Amino acid sequence: MSSLMPPDLPPNFPPTSPLPYKSSYEMSEEEEDETQIGLLKTLRHISDITYKDSGHATRSVHAKSHGLLHGEMSVVDNLPPVLAQGIFSTPGTWPVVIRLSTIPGDVLDDAVSTPRGMAIKLIGVKGERLAGSEEDVTQDFLLVNGSPTFAAPRAKEFLGSLKLLASTTDKAPGLKKVLSSVLQSTEKVLEAAGGKSGTIIALGGHPETHILGETFFSQVPILFGDYMAKFSVVPVSSGLTELTGAVVDLNDKPNGLREAVVDFFAHNNAEWELRVQLCTDIEKMPIEDASVAWPEELSPYLTVARISVPSQVAWSEGRSKAIDDGMSFSPWHGVVAHRPLGSIMRLRKAAYEMSAKFRAEHNRLAVTEPKNMDDSPL
Repeated sequence: MSSLMPPDLPPNFPPTSPLPYKSSYEMSEEEEDETQIGLLKTLRHISDITYKDSGHATRSVHAKSHGLLHGEMSVVDNLPPVLAQGIFSTPGTWPVVIRLSTIPGDVLDDAVSTPRGMAIKLIGVKGERLAGSEEDVTQDFLLVNGSPTFAAPRAKEFLGSLKLLASTTDKAPGLKKVLSSVLQSTEKVLEAAGGKSGTIIALGGHPETHILGETFFSQVPILFGDYMAKFSVVPVSSGLTELTGAVVDLNDKPNGLREAVVDFFAHNNAEWELRVQLCTDIEKMPIEDASVAWPEELSPYLTVARISVPSQVAWSEGRSKAIDDGMSFSPWHGVVAHRPLGSIMRLRKAAYEMSAKFRAEHNRLAVTEPKNMDDSPL
């Protein structure tokens, strides 16, 4: 199985000295319990508003899906020991479910262009389980496009950013479209000058590009067997790479991103690579400050698996009921060898559990973890 790497590096050239994980690298924040209460309250506020408006319970964030896919993930052959960790320690292939989305908690016209997400669920994974997922056989990876770093360094700042997003929920959707157009123009000027604004992008200034050409990042660290890593998912098949930076016409197309994904998979297969960036210097690559970029000159992203998705019906009402309503994606669905790290990840556990419970209760539909692909109409 081939691996695409930067031209100056051989395939899967490993860092010479990845740091083994130590519990001392993780430190609880001051008033972390209070921050978690605030986070849950803010997310519940978003869910309450959107449910009141639509009569249907959606996720507090990443409410709108643009692609609901099935495929396979296969471990790369002959990984070096530092990469043959956790579920990647032996060759294998798992069925996967992939959900493509955008960040807001309300379902908006796609002309309000915001960052995109990719949630991946592996089915049939073996290994010691994380607390709360002991009876499951899944491993989830949650990623966002645009930047390898998180917008906030720690949980408390994350809550502040979320409150800003929550304040826009259910507010003047028509005005949001106009504002998004202005913000996109502003972001283009900033990027032309070599800058970038995560806040402008998050509020609607994301370029109107094709979601299938994006590279996605975990942004926050995850245990990687004996080590610590960040993850990325990179498009590698020609059909996907041709879409990187490609503009999508969203004018008078409220579901334009979804239509673009459906059109692509009606006639094309797709392949991505799952890559990991190992922590090699705890000072330059901290666990408890998610806003710090881990220098790729110290540790490049290296390929550990390939995701293959065949041509298919990429979105339907039936798939939406099965995945949007019937499944939950969380970094805490998984094995101990890939435990989420850092304060932002710690607070996410209760947040995702609350969101799944809210949807299950209000939609009167069980939110469950699949045991095999037969559990899903995919």
